Amino acid sequence: MANQIQPIFILPEGTQRSVGRDAQRTNIMAAKLVAETVRTTLGPKGMDKMIVDSMGDVTVTNDGVTILEEMQIEHPAAKMIVEVAKTQENEVGDGTTTAVVIAGELLKNAEKLLDQDVHPAVIARGYRLAAEKALEILNHMAEKITPKDDNILKQIAMTAMTGKGAEYAREKLSDLSVKAVKMVAEEDSTVDLDNIKIEKRAGGAVEDSELIKGIVIDKEKVHASMPRVVKNAKIALVDKEIEIKKTEIDANIEITSPDQLQAFLDQEEKMLKDMVEQIASSGANVLICQKGIDDVAQHFLAKKGIYAVRRVSDSDMKKIAKATSGNVVSNLHDLSKDDLGFAGLVEEKKIGDEEFTYIMDCKNPKAVTILVRGGTEHVISEIERAITDAVGDVAAALKNCRVVAGAGAPEVELAMELRKYAESLSGREQLAVQSFADSMEIIPKTLIENAGLDPIDIMTELKSAHSKKQKWAGVDVFTGKITDSWKKGVIEPLKIKTQAVSSASEVAVMILRIDDVIASSGSKGSGPKMPPGMGGMGGEDVEY
Repeated sequence: MANQIQPIFILPEGTQRSVGRDAQRTNIMAAKLVAETVRTTLGPKGMDKMIVDSMGDVTVTNDGVTILEEMQIEHPAAKMIVEVAKTQENEVGDGTTTAVVIAGELLKNAEKLLDQDVHPAVIARGYRLAAEKALEILNHMAEKITPKDDNILKQIAMTAMTGKGAEYAREKLSDLSVKAVKMVAEEDSTVDLDNIKIEKRAGGAVEDSELIKGIVIDKEKVHASMPRVVKNAKIALVDKEIEIKKTEIDANIEITSPDQLQAFLDQEEKMLKDMVEQIASSGANVLICQKGIDDVAQHFLAKKGIYAVRRVSDSDMKKIAKATSGNVVSNLHDLSKDDLGFAGLVEEKKIGDEEFTYIMDCKNPKAVTILVRGGTEHVISEIERAITDAVGDVAAALKNCRVVAGAGAPEVELAMELRKYAESLSGREQLAVQSFADSMEIIPKTLIENAGLDPIDIMTELKSAHSKKQKWAGVDVFTGKITDSWKKGVIEPLKIKTQAVSSASEVAVMILRIDDVIASSGSKGSGPKMPPGMGGMGGEDVEY
């Protein structure tokens, strides 16, 4: 008995561990489920998802990243796929579903190779080689454009909106998107999307949406006697409160007579009046204040005929400064006419039940507002997401000045070229590159399936067209025919494709290389607990 080996515990009690193929299968299954969830939303005929959160709030959308964020996914491998969508959204603003679907398909095809005893490291190396080659092929395939190609930019915006809730008004909205991007674009064609503010308001039709050469803020004037409309507005931007500050240390003021009290009140009033005088003497007739404005100060501002709003957010202050070419001032003593911003018109307008302040007709606005209108909140939210995608696409196209046609054409061309490349490789990496090529075809295949068409016949026709050097041959999901997607005006920025391929391949490689999952659940009643696996995937009873 002395030689009996005692069990050795190196992990804390309650730790769940999944090793080797079990770990790989579970992770791949989780990633595939995420991809399958959003797959049906892809393309012009993609369907929408309704997501109800714990508070009962409803979101109806077919935007990939919105769906994945609202789903509150907990599986660690599935979270990696969500990160792909977030990266795509941050980098381009569109193509999130494409990136996730490609990532899911890469893992699905990798699983087949794993079943054939191909080592994960070999698959990972093959995928990396294929991704590098894919980016090279895409860059070679892309067409050049210039910032003056308004028609192509408009087609890019319309392509981004097709299949979304805003599709019926895409002509109008794509025009607004292109104009907005071009207004805020710098000389080197870079675009800071933060300078395009999208303001939503229920009421009216989508066609009533408008582009304002300036900023719209959901604030009303602080005093009823102030003018409702100010033409040739000279705008003072102040991030200091227009009120008497309380002392930072405890202080007592002893007042022994009514005269002293009156003198005290008169002094406060004088200080507020002096503040207003400083604003008025700079020549300002509009005041945008980030902090509070005292009631007495409001009265004096109204007497001077100055339009004032208060408690404007920091981000809006920056946008107004950019739009009006003004400077935000922290000290009223420093306020001069050189700091004032200019707008042709500042007006208070009522939309629905709320008052808004419009700052319009700025000379050279570097910040603009797209005011989105629609029948209900759900409709407007989906239109906002469509406009965000369109604006992101146009900005990406302007930045790189490289575009490709859509409708599945680049993916089929990519698959064909990658298969040729695979033949030049020796060793098992060839199998991985072929799997990568097969994975690319999931995009046109999904477009066809979502349109209710036969994927086998149409994919065969597509491949045949590409073998005859028709590089922009894509599928017209409305007719079920093969068409020249460039001539059809289905155009996307190159950045969507390159980012989707690189992000999807990176996450696929990362998941493939995991062969051991150690999930700490902590001791009873303490420590962080890892989330459960997504519905006991693949029959595994492993807790993550």
